[in-house]
Amino acid sequence: MTTLHSIFPFLIWFKQVTRQTIKADFLAGLTGAVIVLPQGVAFATIAGLPPEYGLYTAMVTPIVAALFGSSFHLVSGPTTAISIVVFSAVSHHAVPGTPEFLSLALTLTFLAGVYQLAFGLARLGTLVNFVSHTVVIGFTAGAAILIATSQLKHITGIHIAKGESFLHTWMGLFSGIGEINAYLLAIAVITLVVAIVSKKILPKAPNLLIGMVVGSVLALYLKEFTTEIKLVGEIPAHLPPGSLPDFSLATIKMLAPEAFAVALLGLIEAVSISRAIATKSSQRINSNQEFIGQGLSNVAGSFLSSYAGSGSFTRSGINYEAGAKTPMSAIFAALALMIIVLLVAPLTAYLPIAAMGGIILLVAYNLVDFKHIKQVLMFSSTESSILLTTFFATLFLELEFAIYLGVLLSLVLFLAKTSTPKIVTLSMDTSPDGSIRKLINIDAKPLKQCPQLKIIRVDMSIYFGSITHIQKRIAQITDHERINHILIVATGINFIDLAGAEALVAENNRLKKLGGGLYFVGLKDAVYEFAAKSCFVKKIGGSNFFDTKNQAIASIYKRLDRNVCKECQSLIFNEC
Repeated sequence: MTTLHSIFPFLIWFKQVTRQTIKADFLAGLTGAVIVLPQGVAFATIAGLPPEYGLYTAMVTPIVAALFGSSFHLVSGPTTAISIVVFSAVSHHAVPGTPEFLSLALTLTFLAGVYQLAFGLARLGTLVNFVSHTVVIGFTAGAAILIATSQLKHITGIHIAKGESFLHTWMGLFSGIGEINAYLLAIAVITLVVAIVSKKILPKAPNLLIGMVVGSVLALYLKEFTTEIKLVGEIPAHLPPGSLPDFSLATIKMLAPEAFAVALLGLIEAVSISRAIATKSSQRINSNQEFIGQGLSNVAGSFLSSYAGSGSFTRSGINYEAGAKTPMSAIFAALALMIIVLLVAPLTAYLPIAAMGGIILLVAYNLVDFKHIKQVLMFSSTESSILLTTFFATLFLELEFAIYLGVLLSLVLFLAKTSTPKIVTLSMDTSPDGSIRKLINIDAKPLKQCPQLKIIRVDMSIYFGSITHIQKRIAQITDHERINHILIVATGINFIDLAGAEALVAENNRLKKLGGGLYFVGLKDAVYEFAAKSCFVKKIGGSNFFDTKNQAIASIYKRLDRNVCKECQSLIFNEC
């Protein structure tokens, strides 16, 4: 049964479906369908694809991700960040809007899904824990500016060649400022203002849809005064048609690096969003299962005219707030969207591109997480470096490289932090009545120390990255304090790898030549078991390992120089 549940996770939550949950999920799904209608069109435009492909993605990926993911409230589909990465990746190889561009986008989606599925099956879900969410915040903030920049030519009417960089686009906008079309600008601004105002007046209303309708009506009136108003065009009123990605070896080799960036960003987005909502719903998220759900949704989507998707923070948050109880809400949203598209798709023939530009500006603005950016910049210099590096890399470098750079910097800083474990010096403290004796940190209370035995506690695991820092501390003790007996309190050590074990053996051999040794007390069972299997215990000597601090001190005391003990004024141990 456990194996069956791991293959078909929807069997677990399907048992919780009742008449009441279906009602709640249906209402939440209907809300989500209305919201994703304008978003899908906008996101496909950002990705350089026909508008209907954003809607197809919002129909297919939510169903598959809901059935095979782990979150009860995550709603997958087209997202702003993924859309701009898709555009950036594919536009290097084909002209946006062409059949070749579309074919490559589907192949990119398939490869990204395969990567995600492989990560999930390999149980690599925990890897997301080592990537700071600040990478996503910095990337999305940079992407928001790029998205807004890409729409200015549609809003102003200034001609900018396709594929221009961020800087060149702004240079073109400034040089052509005298060419601004006031009618296009008015359509975009009115659409934007109406969307913002309607959100404040009617918080639960589909504000983007309202803005689009007003913009379209205004465009109908203004078309008498200018011929520059271009329309999105009619969206086909049918369900996602079948499609076939390009599986040629040359195409796969060409898109594999970009697909990895799309897969990585999609996974970080989906897991981060599902965890954020899970903190409110008290649900436990299985990262591996989420990887599998996202992977399958993109693989399936590539055969049903859908491009790469991921978890949407906006739609997932609204889904939870609307009272969704199970993943059926995401399925209902997709089904409701299918019905809506069949009914209203022809109306998109009246939607002006300038109005769509105004909507995309609002989407881009909402993409910037001002609250978290402020917190990061105020309270963490490390996270600030990750944020700013990812942000500027997104603006001025290739988008996929910006993702890699942010993730790499995040991992490097994590490793740098774990490579310098806290090593505290301990000494014996006695209560006033002499009834209690315990080892405490000398930084918390200045205490006398034994001149022959140094007691330290390592508050992190000992592995290839941290062993150099630990060896330096041991060398300081022997070289500067002339102490050759060192007891390591190992209660804070969760694991020791082979590199760490070999280095500790080398340190023990060096101390033995000086008449001392390296001793351990309080090793956790799992750590001791590994130490025994790897011959770490045998090489150092079983007599150097102890279960309790009292045993350790009593045994090591016998190995100390009695001449030094006679002149010692510290007398901190019972044995003294």
